[in-house]
Amino acid sequence: MTAIIPGSAMAQALRAARAALSVPGIADPALDARILLMEATGCDATALARDPQAPIDAPAAVRLDGWIARRVAGEPVWRILGYREFWGLRFALAPDTLEPRPDTEALVALALRHVASGREEKRFLDLGTGSGCILLALLSECRGAFGIGSDRAHAALVTARANARALGLADRAALVQADWAAPFAPAAPDGGGGFDLIVSNPPYIPSADIAGLAREVSGFDPHRALDGGDDGLAPYSPICRAAMQLLRPGAALVLEHGHDQEAALRGIAESAGLVFAGSEADLGGVLRAQAFTRPA
Repeated sequence: MTAIIPGSAMAQALRAARAALSVPGIADPALDARILLMEATGCDATALARDPQAPIDAPAAVRLDGWIARRVAGEPVWRILGYREFWGLRFALAPDTLEPRPDTEALVALALRHVASGREEKRFLDLGTGSGCILLALLSECRGAFGIGSDRAHAALVTARANARALGLADRAALVQADWAAPFAPAAPDGGGGFDLIVSNPPYIPSADIAGLAREVSGFDPHRALDGGDDGLAPYSPICRAAMQLLRPGAALVLEHGHDQEAALRGIAESAGLVFAGSEADLGGVLRAQAFTRPA
């Protein structure tokens, strides 16, 4: 693998990085090389375009070399850098959290449509919060809302709390170690105390399919955040049953799901007593999230 030479021009370092990353399994070596170079040197795209002959210093060259080696070994770019953008916000990552991906923004968009009006002081619940990206994106858009995120992994909650603090949302977000919705009290008969919105991006990959996923996923995302059981649908029944108990009448449950799970999820939700209330496609046009409401 070509080493990055300290003192060489940024344009030369970029070419060397791109060449080193042009190996099977890396879909876009040019993009990965540019992201890693800019992060290693602290320059932005404008600076790189304005002065491509600026020299790369020794610490940046060493840093970039190390990152290239990790990327060639299969580690995703954003895992290497330790953060990823989601909904225009920056989220720190950890081994116990999924890497937020643009497809999940479909869930956020659909959820926001269900809380865009009505009570100002809304209460949200995010089941399996991971990095907190879904909950914190919603809170960033809903200034009067308070949210709770639950997760089984303590390390994930540590990361979510750090993200809440970094985004200035810690006073409106509580992070709780829990198995889905187990510790939360049912809404009162009149709907008092219930949640105005429940969201979740649960594990939905069939167990047997995980080994065949891209190595960036199967090798670096936590398997318990991927594994949805034999058919990929195991988490949905308990979540839907809990939503019937925890939501205020008329409030929504919004769930992410796999590309071929639309009908199965709808059947599970309706069997639990929920009412279908819309869906949202991801950036690729694939249906990615569905909403269901508790009957009034």
